[in-house]
Amino acid sequence: MSVQFRTAPVGFFDLPSKSFVQQALFVVAGTLVLALASRIQVPMVPVPITMQTFAVTMIGALYGWRLAGLTVLAWLGEAMLGLPVLAGGASGLAPFVGPTAGYLVSFPIMAVLVGFMTERGIDGHRPVAGFLLHFGANAVGLALGWAWLAGLIGAEKAWLAGVAPFILGAVLKSALAAAVLRAMAQKTPASQ
Repeated sequence: MSVQFRTAPVGFFDLPSKSFVQQALFVVAGTLVLALASRIQVPMVPVPITMQTFAVTMIGALYGWRLAGLTVLAWLGEAMLGLPVLAGGASGLAPFVGPTAGYLVSFPIMAVLVGFMTERGIDGHRPVAGFLLHFGANAVGLALGWAWLAGLIGAEKAWLAGVAPFILGAVLKSALAAAVLRAMAQKTPASQ
């Protein structure tokens, strides 16, 4: 028995059918959304809770895996170049070698995963599967964040400081993503 995926349009906006200029504008808009989502935070040490992961997975669902991956990489590139686009306005190379590095590395993977699976039919028309997809992507982020943080402070401390406090947030953000995508899907026909 094989699992068959239905093929959905490439992202909610069907960006591959758009011109290069339109796609570039979506990338810029996506990096702005990510920068804004990074400013919505609950301060915690060593890693703050932000809306970054919500924005990352939503960009994956709305843009398709290719453009979502490019958008998240562009945003991370902006941070490396010194633009204050990360949580708390962080920028430069320090966040990429400090406690948040594992989470940052996970973001393009999360966007690509969600975009890829959304293109295969796990979209707003399937809210339970959508929730599980977004939660799974968040779990990937937490796992990679934990792995890096564990190398810095030890496995148990990394779990207590870098994973456990974020599980409820991951559930809530995944539910929000599924609900938003469900509302958007009700305005569009299901793909065959």
